[in-house]
Amino acid sequence: MSDIPRISIRLDGSMSPRQCVELATEADKAGLSGVWFAENAFARGIWPAAAACAVATRRIHIHAGVFNPFNRHPTMMAMEIGAFDELANGRASISIGAGIISASAKLSIDAEKPVPALRDALVILRGLLNGEEVNYVGQRFSAKKVRLDCKPLRDIPIFLAGRGDMTIKLAGAAADGLLVSNMCSAGYAGRSAELMRSARSQATGGRVVQYMPCIVNSSSLVALRDAKRIVGEMVPRFWTLGQKVPSAKEALLLGTTIEENEFAEAADRINRGQDPADVLDERYTTAFSIYGTAEECLLLAGRYKSAGVDELGLTFMGNSAPDAIRAIGQAVAAAN
Repeated sequence: MSDIPRISIRLDGSMSPRQCVELATEADKAGLSGVWFAENAFARGIWPAAAACAVATRRIHIHAGVFNPFNRHPTMMAMEIGAFDELANGRASISIGAGIISASAKLSIDAEKPVPALRDALVILRGLLNGEEVNYVGQRFSAKKVRLDCKPLRDIPIFLAGRGDMTIKLAGAAADGLLVSNMCSAGYAGRSAELMRSARSQATGGRVVQYMPCIVNSSSLVALRDAKRIVGEMVPRFWTLGQKVPSAKEALLLGTTIEENEFAEAADRINRGQDPADVLDERYTTAFSIYGTAEECLLLAGRYKSAGVDELGLTFMGNSAPDAIRAIGQAVAAAN
């Protein structure tokens, strides 16, 4: 079905490795496109779960990241993803980003002005994964006459995660695609996709992948209520980030018809303990989640395809997650 993006699942450190394997195998059987791991600071590291998923699945692509070069040197990233791609029989890719500055500060790491660091990381990582000897001195990271002992099986795709214009352009110029965070509107994702592709030297290529929660229920009203609560958990945190990072605020507002004062009031009410199901209206759930019956979810997903997003990495939560993944897989199969 050409009017919906690829549908994948997103897994993160809030889930145990066993939970990750359960959901990855369901996604594999359901015919979904990929598994996107999100490694968040101080949560579970993704490698045990990712390795277990690689062994437990046969077809689905497995994407490792988002790795931060400030606490994992790009040479180490190359060693890890090269070995992981072997284990996954050529089904792997990797994503990198600058991480959250507040988390880096807890480690006394200076993560300000991340673009030069990301550029260095891409040069080193790309060269090593191409089987080259890398002799590179960068502004933040270097590799002097380094070559991997075991040459990777293939050209492993590298994605860049970030919001700022310079990072997005770098994704177009030096990576294989862009990873867009949760709580980014379709309008913002579309603008980012256009900006990334404008920076590419090739006329084609450059995938855009976006994360967001997905709530599937046979009752559209129940799905809406649950979507409000899941989005509501993120509203205060991302609104606070938006006060510090202009691109994060733009991601929340662009094309949503939600005004700044409305977003601020919603964040304040949720912080004061009010139920997000009572605070938020459908503008928030439509902008920042996929919800409803499986068929309704695909209709909402189509907006992102129209905006320029190639793939959605959907987060499924709770005991009903395996059933929701199966339902989405069936809807995708029927649509195709």
